[in-house]
Amino acid sequence: MRSLRTSLFLALLLLSSSLAAQKPTLESILSAPFPSEILASPSGGRLTWIQNERGVFNLWVASPPDYRGRQVTRYEKEDGQYPSNVEWTPDGKTLFYVRGEGGNRQGESPNPTSNPAGAEQAVWRVSADGGEPVKIGPGSSVAASPRGDGVALTRKGQILWAPLDGKTEPAPLIQTRGGSGSLRWSPDGSKLAFVSNRGDHSFVGVYDMAGKTVRWLAPGVDSDGEPAWSPDGKRVAFLRTPARKVFPLFRPNRETQPWSILVADAATGQATTVWRAREGMGSAFHEMEAANQIIWGAGDRLVFPWEGNGWLHLYSVPVSGGEATLLTPGELEVEVVVPTRDRRELLVVSNQGDIDRRHLWRVAVSGGPPVAVTRGDENEWMPAITDDGKALAYIRSGARRQAQAMVRVGSGEARELAPGSVPASFPESELVVPEPVIYSAADGLRIHGQLFKPRDLKPGEKRPAVIFLHGGSFRQMILGWHYRQYYNYAYGMNQYLASRGYVVLAINYRAGIGYGLKFREAENTGAAGASEFNDVLGAGLYLRSRPDVDPGRIGLWGGSYGGYLTALGLARASDLFAAGVDFHGVHNWNVGIRNFIPDYAPTPEEERLAFQSSPMAALDTWRSPVLLIHGDDDRNVSFTETVDLAEELRKRKVDVEILVLPDEVHSFLLHSSWLAAYHAAADFLDRKLRDGH
Repeated sequence: MRSLRTSLFLALLLLSSSLAAQKPTLESILSAPFPSEILASPSGGRLTWIQNERGVFNLWVASPPDYRGRQVTRYEKEDGQYPSNVEWTPDGKTLFYVRGEGGNRQGESPNPTSNPAGAEQAVWRVSADGGEPVKIGPGSSVAASPRGDGVALTRKGQILWAPLDGKTEPAPLIQTRGGSGSLRWSPDGSKLAFVSNRGDHSFVGVYDMAGKTVRWLAPGVDSDGEPAWSPDGKRVAFLRTPARKVFPLFRPNRETQPWSILVADAATGQATTVWRAREGMGSAFHEMEAANQIIWGAGDRLVFPWEGNGWLHLYSVPVSGGEATLLTPGELEVEVVVPTRDRRELLVVSNQGDIDRRHLWRVAVSGGPPVAVTRGDENEWMPAITDDGKALAYIRSGARRQAQAMVRVGSGEARELAPGSVPASFPESELVVPEPVIYSAADGLRIHGQLFKPRDLKPGEKRPAVIFLHGGSFRQMILGWHYRQYYNYAYGMNQYLASRGYVVLAINYRAGIGYGLKFREAENTGAAGASEFNDVLGAGLYLRSRPDVDPGRIGLWGGSYGGYLTALGLARASDLFAAGVDFHGVHNWNVGIRNFIPDYAPTPEEERLAFQSSPMAALDTWRSPVLLIHGDDDRNVSFTETVDLAEELRKRKVDVEILVLPDEVHSFLLHSSWLAAYHAAADFLDRKLRDGH
């Protein structure tokens, strides 16, 4: 008997050791669904959200009193055609959504599976109780009428009307010059406010459904937008950004002619200026994430974001004018703002009191101390309050726990909206908790980052290390699974690299968000001098000084702006950075800026400085091997950037490997594309930094 027990014990010990030796796969780390776009219905207390399950996107709905989520749409194939712009009908019984992305300059919609039949962007509707979705027709956005009789939608810059019964095809509603968007219904559905973009200026218009007329609100030479209706439907507040011939894209933008808020009479179009930003700090408008940048709150107060003290805060001002009241004091940045149904309060997502995380706060429109709704070592975002005010939904993630849609009913504990949706294969217990670190850039600026250390790291060991560089640049990596899908994938990749034995440092370099205006608009960044290279160099020196890092095996990886910094690091500091993976990076600012501004016409000095701030200017000192990854239908960073860099590096006999994803866009639409790219990246880093050393 003792021999049998000993044998069983040894067998269990061997099994335990075998399981402990197994590393989580990339597929398992990225196996959990990613929820987004939580939206409460106008009536009925329902909630809807989008769930991305390994590249298959579907709408889900949860209803009171149990709020147990159920899948409404039944898309089953990974085709890269995801839903967005979700809208409820007023009765909370029907959902409208846009499926697919818009066209490129040639009018081609993304088709990442290379489907011979092509792809399109279209508006669909589906019953919240289930059933087959019905296609309304091609379109890029949708706004459901408060009357419940139909929806306005945009198609190629024009506005159409589609009856709710679906008996007739969408018909033109408003045909004007320029491109129309930002559709906002008046509370009673009798009028529709919209923005008409004319290139170097834009107007806010109001369409009268009964009279079939358009009234322009105080038209001028500036860029007007973000229309917000008063509760009585008689006035419209809107944002006015002064005319500006040249916008400093990918350069610091600290000061300009101050922006303002106007309120217009919807019937006459006459407007008055309610509030104007001061000259200097905060004169350049910087947006929050919200349905509208101006929120018409209770007590006839307008709520808006402003950086007047160097941080992105919320303020409110009476419609009658006067001094603005600061609603979110402190060194913090407001990111997402959602008003309550009665407009008396706001749900705010910010990094208040926890600069490298996100939590929810309640803020009164009239002022007063913000009240914490969530706190702790997890992250919370995307709040939604049901129309009866009884339930609060949001998305929550931790350092190990993937993002999940949550609901809190009354004063009860938060619980999952879709329990059981995270697969058993998700290796939560095998992941690491990143440590917050602060290090000195090469020029002395203090930079925040997150350090991932391998679970099996032993004292005295020196491991290969990798620096992760986010894109944007207006982004911030947080201590946990990220709230943006692109960086949710990136966080998973950093965990995967840590599981493979790398020390990983994700850095929040200058030109990113979260640390105030002066940090985001730091001097000489981007095309104006690439000062953020100091942060990359400082990160490499920090890792090189660590006792657990092999100083000869430090690499870089990043996408978009992070791809630019990866390439810049390899070009300028191949003696420090031994290899890198560059996802769709900008390599020549003069090319990159023209992708957004085709008629970009810099001065000779600006053009020279932009080139000197680019990796292409330092190719003669580039020696380290690189893997270039790019989708050839990228609408953000021209594929030419990678073509040109590959040609020049080959001329210089640099070790270049390439992975091209045909018909993929910038933020890959297919889960399988992310897996292919990350597997290629990990294999490349293993060969250049880990294996054989």
